[in-house]
Amino acid sequence: MHYSAMAITTARKESVFVRVGGKPLKNQVCIYWLEGRCNRSPCRYLHKESLPSKTQRQPQLAPPNAVPSKQPKSRTWKNPNFDGPRSNKACVFNTTKNSGKIVHGDQGMTTGMVGSDRVAQYQPKVVTVVRDIPKKSIIQKAQPKQCKYWVTGNCVHGEKCKDLHSWFCGSGFTMLAVLEGHKKAITGISLPSVGDKLYSSSKDGSVRAWDCNNGQVVGSVMIGGDVGCLVAEGPWLFAGSQNVVKAWNLQNQTEFSLSEAVGSVCSMIIDEDKLFAGMEDGTILVWKWNPVTNIPEPAAMLKGHEGAVCSLVVGAGRLYSGSRDCTIKAWDLQNLQCLQTLCGHTRDVTSVICWDNYLLSASLDKTLKVWAATESGTIEVVHETREDHELMTLCGIHDAEVKPILLCSFSDSTVRLYDLPSFTERGRIFSKRAVKVIRIGVNGLFFTGDGTGEVSIWRLLGTPSETASCHEPNLVQIGACWRL
Repeated sequence: MHYSAMAITTARKESVFVRVGGKPLKNQVCIYWLEGRCNRSPCRYLHKESLPSKTQRQPQLAPPNAVPSKQPKSRTWKNPNFDGPRSNKACVFNTTKNSGKIVHGDQGMTTGMVGSDRVAQYQPKVVTVVRDIPKKSIIQKAQPKQCKYWVTGNCVHGEKCKDLHSWFCGSGFTMLAVLEGHKKAITGISLPSVGDKLYSSSKDGSVRAWDCNNGQVVGSVMIGGDVGCLVAEGPWLFAGSQNVVKAWNLQNQTEFSLSEAVGSVCSMIIDEDKLFAGMEDGTILVWKWNPVTNIPEPAAMLKGHEGAVCSLVVGAGRLYSGSRDCTIKAWDLQNLQCLQTLCGHTRDVTSVICWDNYLLSASLDKTLKVWAATESGTIEVVHETREDHELMTLCGIHDAEVKPILLCSFSDSTVRLYDLPSFTERGRIFSKRAVKVIRIGVNGLFFTGDGTGEVSIWRLLGTPSETASCHEPNLVQIGACWRL
């Protein structure tokens, strides 16, 4: 009876084992064994004693800052289409004929004085053409990700969350304040040299004035329709909307409307005594100040683009216009004639700026192109950076060591800060929606406006306040006043 009972017990165990295939199920650990209460022997699932003896390889994550860097180290870019001798030098932008001033306006980065909003004399520069840098460069960079649950206040991981719980990452800059009040996307930010107000425009049809001392709204005006852009120079403030350009002289408190605007105004810039407005139909309207009445009057209408003029910049005696027709046009500021049409982008050109001897352009085709002039005077692409998202707008600023920094906003609601000329990423700014407006102030201040209607105030660290001009007392204190 004893042996018979053992045989029956063994048969039962074997029959159960055979029913599941004769072997334990692979890669399945017994949940009862994990809880310390499994009473089966043998068990169809794996126990600790059944695990393979080899140590399983655990995934290893690279440190956040351990990112391969393949950025070019030269301070100039190669022009692949220039076949002259290596010792030849190219005079960029035909600067030999330039003798005028460059008005920086609200573009932030322009030739001769990066990050300033004031007037500066252009200094012609000659740069050697370098041949050891490829035309196209795919930059590898860190890709930090903001926690989407933290943004809505619903993240349950706390400090253990693998994503960022912050509105920015990187070093050398910080957020000072967020101004809320607009109901729709920000389309313009301006900081006139007269008074102590910051002005913003929005697609909600309003222009707001913010007190630089406390960040409160001190004035608002409804223009009607989407306000497409905002620009300031000296005592003047201009807002472009549907079929109208509103003008305010903040010094003598006058207001009037400029004629000739038909359709939506997409972009504006001021150069000396001229105001340029890029229209939705592709034309560029020009007004010139009347020295007697001190009021801008219609002067010309530049035609050539087949799509809306999204961006305007002045540099080296030329006006550059970026359009939705995928092209950039260079215009002579004296006779207002088109000198060259730059083709290379395959989608809308959303932003153009000048840096040093180069023209930089951003596009929805996810490329950032650097242009320079050859000996013949034509402008060609000398460097290209392909990004992972659509580019919205470009702007530039200097850090405390007077090194140029490129601010570039993307369709993924980030603004990335790059060191020039290497395009090395130094940090990112996150927003609720895409940022389409970036403007530069003094003392390392810069402003961003996103699609929700928020205006954020940022500052580069280590920028002394005494760098501000003594004739701008209201701006010297802004760095401290914006800490709300």
